[in-house]
Amino acid sequence: MHAAHLKTLALAAGLALTSGLAVAGEVRVMCYQDGIECDVTNELARRFEARTPGTKVIVDVVPYKTIVEQLPVQLAAGQGPDIARVTDLGGLAKFYLDISADLKDRKYWDANFGATAGWLRPSATDKGIYGFMSQLTMTGPYVNKTLFEQAKVALPGPKATWDDWMAAARNVARATETKAAIAWDRSGHRFAGPAISQGARLFDAQGNPVIDEGYKATVQKFVASHKDGTMLREVWAGSGGSTYADSIGEFINGNVVMVLSGSWQINRLQRDVGNKFDWVAVPNPCGPAACSGIPGGAAWVALKTSKSPKETAAFLEFMASEASYQEFTSRTSNIPAHAGLAGKVSYPAAQPAARAALGVFGSGVSSLSPVAYQFQGYKYNRAIMLPTVARVTQAIVGEMSVDEAVGKISSDMQDAIKQAQK
Repeated sequence: MHAAHLKTLALAAGLALTSGLAVAGEVRVMCYQDGIECDVTNELARRFEARTPGTKVIVDVVPYKTIVEQLPVQLAAGQGPDIARVTDLGGLAKFYLDISADLKDRKYWDANFGATAGWLRPSATDKGIYGFMSQLTMTGPYVNKTLFEQAKVALPGPKATWDDWMAAARNVARATETKAAIAWDRSGHRFAGPAISQGARLFDAQGNPVIDEGYKATVQKFVASHKDGTMLREVWAGSGGSTYADSIGEFINGNVVMVLSGSWQINRLQRDVGNKFDWVAVPNPCGPAACSGIPGGAAWVALKTSKSPKETAAFLEFMASEASYQEFTSRTSNIPAHAGLAGKVSYPAAQPAARAALGVFGSGVSSLSPVAYQFQGYKYNRAIMLPTVARVTQAIVGEMSVDEAVGKISSDMQDAIKQAQK
């Protein structure tokens, strides 16, 4: 049986595995990888050990399922590693360890990781440093460049609006007899970028969520684009409730000219499109308020279960240093969440299309709206996202009007937040 599988079984059985638990003088890192993130971390750890005699760093590679299901159980029982790579940033915040007192250069952290530091803090007023984002992901569109060339339609420029892209993609779909012009992932997370660009503020001055005119305008346009055939109906109308459906499969199969998905699909496109057609990532289209996607990603966090807080802080400081961070990002084909490296990382291991896409997403970080960061860091953002999917779909299929759908999103959201706060 595979060693990682055995470890998962042992964790599932609730055994306090000594291999996964913090011990004084050493740093245990619980790591999952989409590609080679833990392998690169392990190499960097050996370098850190060479320059920090007396400290041992052990990188435990586990399946993502272990991070999601077993780590929270371990932490709640007061056991766990010193550091973990996590994606439920706000959900686990109560277990994070503030390392700010042990950092040599606090200003470096504020300057380079300030935009996402709030995602790891247990409250809005907290000023602690609990870790840093190992990479950013970002929502954004992909375009079938070959279809544009066949239709002899020029790609809209970097500051093009959603209306510009809708019109251009419609022309291409018509000329090439492609099934539909555009599809967006069936996801409230994907919907939020265009809504913010359209002027949705999502939060009032007190930080409470609101469904406003900007959000309503996006629902209106989106529903109308389904009714006139611009958007591929199957993606949203093909499922009920708030079930997630991606649009990238339809894109890979050549059924749409353009999709709204995200940077995490780059490797899948590189693998599955092959030589079928040329694809490109393009900047997030603009609305009257912004040209924004939604950021996300995984973080390295320090944990209160650590028996070696000083060594933990030292290793995180080493991993967050510009040289280490640049190497990690470049070798793992990720977008940096480090302000000083935005748009400056090269990707020698990636194929040309993937390298170009990483460059587009990386450059787009500077266009992210502050509201997008606020939305991603909001503890109850699912209370906005899930009702959006369910109710907008009902408007698309004609079960309710846009006004009714927007009213329902708002009341569903309030109910969900009340439930979550109980």
